[in-house]
Amino acid sequence: QVQLVESGGDTVQAGGSLRLTCTISGNTVVIGTLGWHRQGPDHQRELIAAVTRDGVVTYADAVKGRFTISRDNTKNVIHLQMSSLEPEDTAAYYCAAVRRWDPTNSYHYWGQGTQVTVSS
Repeated sequence: QVQLVESGGDTVQAGGSLRLTCTISGNTVVIGTLGWHRQGPDHQRELIAAVTRDGVVTYADAVKGRFTISRDNTKNVIHLQMSSLEPEDTAAYYCAAVRRWDPTNSYHYWGQGTQVTVSS
């Protein structure tokens, strides 16, 4: 099994920055792409940033240019550096992992989430 634990969520003012961390443990050799998702109280969970094992990153349009995802395969840690935060970024943030050799590229392992609140 694989476990993912997020940390770093907090309450910040609009325009501020925050860094989220996801620590992955367990049978990490089965992990492929890693991604950050978020879910607000009235929204579906959406993928906002992802990084492959080879370091290729993608971002949702809503966060492109403001958020940066990074991955350390050796340490089994990923980060989400968030800048220029807006109230619309308020959500529970989750890290998740795709299983290697999964042709669907769907996220199989999930963390418990960490809350980010951006005040006006």
